[in-house]
Amino acid sequence: MEITRAGDMIKITRINTPLGEMIAGALPEGICLLEFSDRRILNTGYKILSKYLNSPVYEGENEHSELLRKELYEYFEGKRKMFSGNMVLAGTEFQQSVWRDLQNIPFGETRSYSKQAEAINRPGAVRAVANANGLNKIAIVIPCHRVIGEDGSLTGYRGKLWRKRWLLDHERKYSGKAVDQSLF
Repeated sequence: MEITRAGDMIKITRINTPLGEMIAGALPEGICLLEFSDRRILNTGYKILSKYLNSPVYEGENEHSELLRKELYEYFEGKRKMFSGNMVLAGTEFQQSVWRDLQNIPFGETRSYSKQAEAINRPGAVRAVANANGLNKIAIVIPCHRVIGEDGSLTGYRGKLWRKRWLLDHERKYSGKAVDQSLF
């Protein structure tokens, strides 16, 4: 499926958050990137995204990145639990199914990788699900931080484990659910 039209470009902008600076990328169709700026391979990620979406990357904003900035601010203030903007999912059909399912995990809750694999009717694909979570290019909005180990432990997060802990604590605080201290 052709995602972009000739002349489309991915516009990249910086967004300051309580967890550090993030980089947002948007096409005319929607957000395609939200990563923490301290990722070592961020430039490589730009190249992969540009190639996958057949779009060059330039600095700038559009209506999607402006909406994302507003909604992230509301999220960090504890006033927003879901994001409303359009997204462009740059990945395989399987990866996209995993990323869509992540959005079904309620704010303030967690799910194990095996439960996530069961939720997409692929119970034997736990490792593939974990790998797809790790390739999620739209942090926080597609809440891969809500997926934990089967034993309740925190596992890998592209944005670093301390941020995953912070996000889970933040969401539990504003969801009214008790914080699970075993995660800390």
